[in-house]
Amino acid sequence: MRIVRLPGIHHDANAVLLMASEEAILIDSGTAWYQLLQQERIVGQLGEDLKLREIVLTSRRYPFSGASAWISERFENVPVKVHASAISSLATGDFFTTWANRFDSDMPIVNATELDMNLESLLDGQTIEFIEAPGPSSCNLVVYIPSAKTVIAGALLPRADRPMRWDVPTGNLIDGKESLELLKKLGAEKLIPMHGPSIKGSDHIAETIQRHITMLENIIEDQGVLPPSWPKPAHTSLWHEPVPAWPRLEQESSQAEGSNLS
Repeated sequence: MRIVRLPGIHHDANAVLLMASEEAILIDSGTAWYQLLQQERIVGQLGEDLKLREIVLTSRRYPFSGASAWISERFENVPVKVHASAISSLATGDFFTTWANRFDSDMPIVNATELDMNLESLLDGQTIEFIEAPGPSSCNLVVYIPSAKTVIAGALLPRADRPMRWDVPTGNLIDGKESLELLKKLGAEKLIPMHGPSIKGSDHIAETIQRHITMLENIIEDQGVLPPSWPKPAHTSLWHEPVPAWPRLEQESSQAEGSNLS
């Protein structure tokens, strides 16, 4: 299996291609703003030999889902799969819970189907686990590839130095802390966040996740009140900006980031 991160453009979340010898799965799509470019990037990775099997969305939020209907149609109407709680929001093009209203954008209607959380998903005989991880939203998922010790964390960990938001539609502070604890227990050696490059090394990943857990624990102790030094999040933001700033070793590149798993 080959795992390729397609860096998020502007507000877009990272998209990830899981590619086998004959077919591929796309994890998240980005916004509708750059859907044509996203399509071209996917075609460039798949070439003529691979077929896109399905699109799995780790969140109903617009930065993750906005381009999914377009990409599905361009690849012979491949199915779009999501957590059950996201289906109605996507089917109605809901502005509020998808967060599309924050981008002054229409939310394309997505005819998604429920992702069976109990059904083992395989690609080239290798297991892909889809794990419920509420907190950023009720529909939030993380994707774990055990054989690669790789996690796609999405909105649960927006970036090493950006803690998630829970004060958003269907978000939950307590659930977020518990989902981060679950994420840490996976012991990943590579973690792909919502934005920016992969975080690598099991110790570095564990330390990074623990920083996010500790922050949430402190806020829970303070009855949900944010530190007074933290600024109000930007209109479109799905994360907080701590003050003083948290450390971040990883630097973004505009190039697709890939790894092979034999």
